[in-house]
Amino acid sequence: MLRWIRQQLGFDPPHQSDTRTVYIANRFPQHGHYIPQRFADNRIISSKYTIWNFIPKNLFEQFRRIANFYFLIIFLVQLMIDTPTSPVTSGLPLFFVITVTAIKQGFEDWLRHKADNEVNGAPVFVVRSGGLVQTRSKNIRVGDIVRVAKDETFPADLVLLSSDRAEGTCHITTASLDGETNLKTHYAVPETAVSQSVSQLEALQAVVECQQPEADLYRFVGRITVTQQGEEIVRPLGPENLLLRGARLKNTKEIFGVAVYTGMESKMALNYKCKSQKRSAVEKSMNTFLIIYLGILLFEAILSTILKYAWQAENKWDEPFYNEKTEQERNSSKILKFISDFLAFLVLYNFIIPISLYVTVEMQKFLGSFFIGWDLDLYHEESDQRAQVNTSDLNEELGQVEYVFTDKTGTLTENEMQFRECSINGIKYQEINGKLVPEGMTDDTPDAAVPRLSREEELFLKAVSLCHTVQISYDQTDGPGEPFSHANGFTTQMEYYASSPDEKALVEATKRMGVTFTGSNGEVMEIRTFGKSEKYKLLHVLEFDPNRRRMSVILQTPSGQKILFTKGAESAILPYTKSGEIEKTRVHVDEFALKGLRTLVVAYRLFSAEEYKEVERRIHEARTALQQREERLAETFSFIEKDLELLGATGVEDKLQEKVQETIEALRLAGIKVWVLTGDKHETAVSVSLSCGHFHRTMNILELVQQKSDHECAEQLRRLARRIKEDHVIQHGLVVDGASLSLALREHEKLFMEVCKNCSAVLCCRMAPLQKAKVVRLLKTSPEKPITLAIGDGANDVSMIQEAHVGIGIMGKEGRQAVRNSDYAIARFKFLAKLLLVHGHFYYVRIATLVQYFFYKNVCFITPQFLYQFFCLFSQQTLYDSVYLTLYNICFTSLPILVYSLFEQLVHPHVLQSKPALYRDISKNSVLSFKTFLYWTILGFCHAFIFFFGSYMLMGEDTSLMGNGQILRANRQLMFGNWTFGTLVFTVMVITVTLKLALETHFWTWINHFVTWGSIAFYFIFSLFYGGIIWPFLHTQDMYFVFVQLLSSGSAWFAIIIIIITCLFPDVIKKVFYRHLQPTSTQKSQMYSNRVAIGDDFIALQPLSRAKNQLGKISLLRPMRGSAVWTQCAVSRRAVVAVPGWPRCWSD
Repeated sequence: MLRWIRQQLGFDPPHQSDTRTVYIANRFPQHGHYIPQRFADNRIISSKYTIWNFIPKNLFEQFRRIANFYFLIIFLVQLMIDTPTSPVTSGLPLFFVITVTAIKQGFEDWLRHKADNEVNGAPVFVVRSGGLVQTRSKNIRVGDIVRVAKDETFPADLVLLSSDRAEGTCHITTASLDGETNLKTHYAVPETAVSQSVSQLEALQAVVECQQPEADLYRFVGRITVTQQGEEIVRPLGPENLLLRGARLKNTKEIFGVAVYTGMESKMALNYKCKSQKRSAVEKSMNTFLIIYLGILLFEAILSTILKYAWQAENKWDEPFYNEKTEQERNSSKILKFISDFLAFLVLYNFIIPISLYVTVEMQKFLGSFFIGWDLDLYHEESDQRAQVNTSDLNEELGQVEYVFTDKTGTLTENEMQFRECSINGIKYQEINGKLVPEGMTDDTPDAAVPRLSREEELFLKAVSLCHTVQISYDQTDGPGEPFSHANGFTTQMEYYASSPDEKALVEATKRMGVTFTGSNGEVMEIRTFGKSEKYKLLHVLEFDPNRRRMSVILQTPSGQKILFTKGAESAILPYTKSGEIEKTRVHVDEFALKGLRTLVVAYRLFSAEEYKEVERRIHEARTALQQREERLAETFSFIEKDLELLGATGVEDKLQEKVQETIEALRLAGIKVWVLTGDKHETAVSVSLSCGHFHRTMNILELVQQKSDHECAEQLRRLARRIKEDHVIQHGLVVDGASLSLALREHEKLFMEVCKNCSAVLCCRMAPLQKAKVVRLLKTSPEKPITLAIGDGANDVSMIQEAHVGIGIMGKEGRQAVRNSDYAIARFKFLAKLLLVHGHFYYVRIATLVQYFFYKNVCFITPQFLYQFFCLFSQQTLYDSVYLTLYNICFTSLPILVYSLFEQLVHPHVLQSKPALYRDISKNSVLSFKTFLYWTILGFCHAFIFFFGSYMLMGEDTSLMGNGQILRANRQLMFGNWTFGTLVFTVMVITVTLKLALETHFWTWINHFVTWGSIAFYFIFSLFYGGIIWPFLHTQDMYFVFVQLLSSGSAWFAIIIIIITCLFPDVIKKVFYRHLQPTSTQKSQMYSNRVAIGDDFIALQPLSRAKNQLGKISLLRPMRGSAVWTQCAVSRRAVVAVPGWPRCWSD
C-alpha cells in the first residue's frame, strides 16, 4: 500500500530501470531473491471520469473558468450578507450553465466508458496450465502467451513467437494505427518459430528483454534469450518482431505471441492524443472584453458605494423616520459596513458579466461544426469521404488565416505514381508498350518477341524489382502454403501492397517490362525474368530512414554471390558511388526533376567473402545492442552503403490534384500567402510549384540554396533583400533548401523573415519534418503574430500540423496520422478554398457578432439598474423582479442569438467563393476589433439610458396605472409603483434587444422567424402567467397583477412603441446611409447576391444522406447536376422549389 501511495505521489516510479524483463509464460526464476517487476494490466481507459470522481473533478474543471468562478463568488456573497437580490438570481444561471456542461461532458464520457468496456471485455485465448484458456482481454498479463486467429486484432503488444507457417512469419495490416493498408510481414526468431503447438509453447524457456514503453510505433529495441538443452541463444528483436495492439492479422491462420506491453502501456494507448489546446483569436478577444467589463462593474460598484455614503452624510437621509437603525447597526464598524455595501452593489450589477456567453459559445461551436461534415461540396465521392471536424473550438479561426503552409506530395499531388522514364548506364529510356526503349527511338520489336536486354539493363531491372519491401496478396491464398506456388497461372490475380506508392509503381513497371517480382517468404525473394524463375536468398534489409534517405537489401544470388542493392535520393547515393556514369546520370536526374518527376537513384555493391563476414558481424552487434541501437545501426549502414557502382535512376510522375491551381489563386486573392514545404529535391519542387500556380512564370524567383556557411548565407540574404527593394514592382518567389534554412534560422532569423515577408510565394525543399514545424513557429511568433494554417497528408507533416494555429489533414494514401493529429480533415486540397472562404467567413462573422451582442444586451440589462440607484438613495433596491433577473439570459434572449450564430450568412456562399477578396474584409480580427466592441458597448449604454429615462419621462406622472409599490403624493395623485416601472423598462428592453438582432440578421429562415418572434411572445405569455396567478410555492409575489395592469394601459403601449422606435430608428438610418453612400465590398456583394438565382448548385444545409436524396430529386428534373454548395436558405422548402422565393430569404 505504501509503495502504491509513493508511486502516485511520484516518489517511487514503477519502472526503475531503462529495460523490462519478461519471462515467457510467466516462468519466473526459482531463486529466492528475484522480485517480479510490476506492469500495467491490459485495461484500456480512454474515459476521463469514474462514477466516484465525476462530480468533484468536473466541478473543479468548470470552476477553473474565470466567469464560473466569479459567479460562484457572487453566489456565496449573496448567501453570506444581506444583498438586494436573492441568491437564486446568481445561483440558478450558474447551476444551469454548470449542469448543461456537466451533462454534455458526462454523456461524452459515458460513451467512452461504453467503448472501453467493449474492448476490455472482448474474448481472447491465452496459454495457461498446459492448455488454451478463454478469458477477457483485460485479464491478459505481461508474459502471457496469447493466440490470435486470422482477421482478429491483437489485444496487446505481442512479440511474435510462432505462426502456422513453418518459417514463423505472418502478415498484418496496421490501417487502424497509421492508415497504411499494405500487408506487412512480421517474423518470429527461428528458435521459437518451431513451437507451433500449445504443449511446445508451454515447455518453452525464454526471456524477453526490451525497452520500457514508448509511443513511437516504428521503434522497438529488445532481445530474446532462448534456453535449449542448457545453452542460451540470444536473438535481436526489432519492430519487425512486434505485433502492435490494434493491428489485424491477415493471410495467416493463427499466431502465438507473448505480451510485452499491455493496457495503457501499449503503443496504441501511448499514442492517444488529447484534444487540441489551441485557442482562437476570438476567445482571446472575449477574455479581454470580460476583463474590461469587470472593470466597468467594479467602477459602478465603487461609485455607487461612495455616492451612497456622500448622500447619507445628511442625517435626514442617513436615518430617515421610516428606517431607523438598531443599536447594533449604529455601533458596527464603518469599514465592514463599506465593504458590505460594496459587495451588495457588486451583486446588484453582476449581470453585466454574461455567464451564459460561455455556454452559448460552446453550443454554437459544437452544433456549427456539423455543417462542415454535412457540406456536399466537401464530400469526395470517389473515396466516399466527407470533411471531418476533430476540434470545434477553432471554427472561427478558419476565417482569420494569413499564411498557409502546405506539403507537396499527396497534398498538392495525387500520390498516385506512374513510371515515366529511367536512366541506365548514362542512357535515357522510356516505357513504350511495356518495353524499355532508348529515348528518341520507337518500339519496332514484335509483341511476342522477348526483348534483348544488355547486362546493365537487366541488372537495373532486377535491382528495382528486388530492392523494396513490397508484399503480394493473392485472391486465393488461405492459410499456409508455398508463397511462390501462385506464380504460375495466377499472376494476373496477384496485387502488390507497398507502404510507399513509389515502390509499388516501380515494381509494377518492371513487371510490365518482363522482370516480375513473384513473392517473398521472409528468407527468399523470387523474380521471373522473361518467364525464367530466379530465387535470391534475402540476408538483410537495411530499412529506409529520413536521415539516410535510402534503403538497401543484401541478397545471395542463385550463383552464391553476396550483393547489395540500394536505392534512394540522388544526394544520398551519388556521393557514395565509385563507378558508373555518374555525371550523365546526375544530368538526367536534374532533367527528370525539371519535368516534375520524382527521382530515385539505383546502385549496387558486390561483397567478397571477407567483406561479407565483417558486414554480418557489424549488423549482428548493432541489432542486438540494447543501448543506442539506432546510432550503432546508422553507423553500420554507412559502413555498408559505400563504394557503390551506379546502375541508373528512375523518374516517376505524381499527378497534380484537381483544381489545385484555382485553389492557390483563390487563396492569393483572399490575401493569404502560401508556403510549400516539401522533402523533395529542388528541381522537382520548383517544377511542381510552377505547374500548380504557386510560382507564376512572370515571377522573379530568388534562391537561397546550397549555402555552406553562416557568412555565405548572410551575404546571400542581403543580396536578396537588395534585389527585392530594387525590383519592388515585380512579384518575387523564394526557394530555400533545408541546409540553407538551418543556417538562416541559426544567426539571421530577422533578415530571413524580412526577405520571406516581401515574397509573394515561398518554397522550402529538402525539409525534415521538424524543420517544417520550425518554419511555422517562426512565422507564428513573429511580431505581427499572423494566424497560420498547416495542411498535409503524411506522418512527416504531423509536427507542422500541430504547431500551426489550425492544422488540416488530407485523407490521402500516406496513412491517417496527419488526419488523427489535425483539427480538421478533408479529402482533397481543393476543398480548402470552400473551408476558408465560405465556412471560415461565416463562422467568424457569426461568433464575433454573438460575443459583441452578448455584451451589448447585458449593458442594456444592468445599466438601468445602476441609474435607478440615483432615484432610490442608493438603497440597493432592485429595479427588476428576481425571476426576470434570472431568466433574462437563460430564456428571454438566448435562442435568437444562438440561431443567428448557426445560420447567419452575410453574403451568399457562391459569391464568397467567386470573390475571394471578400475574405480580406474580415482579416486581422476586424469584426471583433476594439473599435467595433466600443461601438456595441456605447450603443448598449445609449439604449439603456433611453429605456430608463424614456420610461421615466413618459410614465412618471401617469395616474392611470396602479402598482403594488404605490406612494401617496401630496396632491393625492397616485404615482405608479417601482415594480411597474421596472417591468416597463424590462419589457422595452427585451423587445428592443431582440429587434436589434433582427436588424443585424441578413439571412432569414423559418427558424429565425420562429425564435425571434417566439421569444417576444414567450416573454409576454410567461409574464401574464407569472403575474396573473398566485403561486403557492412563492414566498413573496411582488409582481402579482403588475404585468396585466401595465398592458391594460394605452399609454404604456404608446411608451413601449415610442422607446423602441427611438432606440432603433438611428440604427436603421445609419445602415441605410452607409450602405448607399459608403458601401463596403461586402455590402456591395450582398446586393449582388440578391440577384443570384438558386438552382441545384445550392443544397439545404442538412445531414449528408438527406442532401444526397435532395440531389437525386433535382437530377430527375434537370439533365445536368451541378456541384452542391450548401446554403441555409434552402432550409426553407419554398426556396429550394421555387426560384422566386430566393430573394425573400434575404434582407438588405
